Amino acid sequence: MQDPVAIIVGAGPSGLATSACLNQHSIPHIVLEREDCYASLWKKYTYDRLHLHLRKQFCELPHVSFPVSYPAYVPKDQFLQYLEDYVSHFKISPMYQRSVEFASFNEEAKKWNVKAKNVSSGEIEEYSARFLVVASGETSNPFIPEVEGLNTFTGDVLHSTEFKNGKTYCDKNVLVVGSGNSGMEIALDLANHGARTSIAIRSPIHILSREMVYLGLTMMKYFSMGIVDKVMVMLSKLVYGDLRKHGISRPTEGPFFMKVAYGKYPVFDVGTYKKIKSGEIQVLPALESIRGEEVVFVNGQSHPFDTIVFCTGFERSTHKWLKGDNYLLNEDGIPKPSYPNHWKGKDGLYCVGLSRRGLYGASADAQNVVNDIKALV
Repeated sequence: MQDPVAIIVGAGPSGLATSACLNQHSIPHIVLEREDCYASLWKKYTYDRLHLHLRKQFCELPHVSFPVSYPAYVPKDQFLQYLEDYVSHFKISPMYQRSVEFASFNEEAKKWNVKAKNVSSGEIEEYSARFLVVASGETSNPFIPEVEGLNTFTGDVLHSTEFKNGKTYCDKNVLVVGSGNSGMEIALDLANHGARTSIAIRSPIHILSREMVYLGLTMMKYFSMGIVDKVMVMLSKLVYGDLRKHGISRPTEGPFFMKVAYGKYPVFDVGTYKKIKSGEIQVLPALESIRGEEVVFVNGQSHPFDTIVFCTGFERSTHKWLKGDNYLLNEDGIPKPSYPNHWKGKDGLYCVGLSRRGLYGASADAQNVVNDIKALV
């Protein structure tokens, strides 16, 4: 193999999109992936009922559309088939079980030096290239917050990445912590399978239907974000009414603004709200502490649970291995430069899939990065 011009860290959808674009231009590169497969989050760490939250035209990777036969909202299995076909079509060959431990720019050689641990052998391997692309994603390492007394809990504790479906939880008291889309959908799945389900909602949230989100994305082409947000909130109030009756409050800032400013998605309702309204899913406030099987909440109430599912997101580890970058990424692994200039750093450093714009953003990032590399080689 030729010496790589670029090194891509991560073989999720962002890394695959970048590799495909580089292959389109016959630019030699390597893809380093710490797991034993591509798209490991999708293949190994997602729940069964997961669908893409946006319509398929907003979730395509560069140069390949979803098959016409696919539904508007693509289920997990079909998305994985799409990725398998994508990898095959572009002849993408990631180097698996390579956990990147160090990367820095060599001023003298004008190259990025990368050290990766071969998880199989335990050996440290070294690579170098003119360009480095961070494509390790927004969802790197599962995060469970510290809760006083969590170690005393007598039931099962798991992160959303360990949850598959609600079949084994029938008639059990299950608490879901976190009200993002994963939390809301896992709570729905549990309730559908007969679990006595509660969800702890700490912060205000926007609840929108899929149709509202599609309308909002379409309107964004023609109207300002402020106008679109006003329409979204108005429609949400019309459809869902006063959320406060059910222990939920709406944010003061609009859903599209919050997505761009903080990376916080609105909840795409696929049936959870109906269960909340009927009382099949109980809404509780933030956790304060845990004593054995009892979970104590900030309102002073306590309830017993058999299982707690933490849908509390992820944290990124980029800052632990990427050295000498004071420009592109902050300590949380999120770009410092504002959109749309967030993807390009200095000395040939790039990032893909960190714009907080989902697969659509990752696809655009990959094309921007590769066009920039192509112009420089």
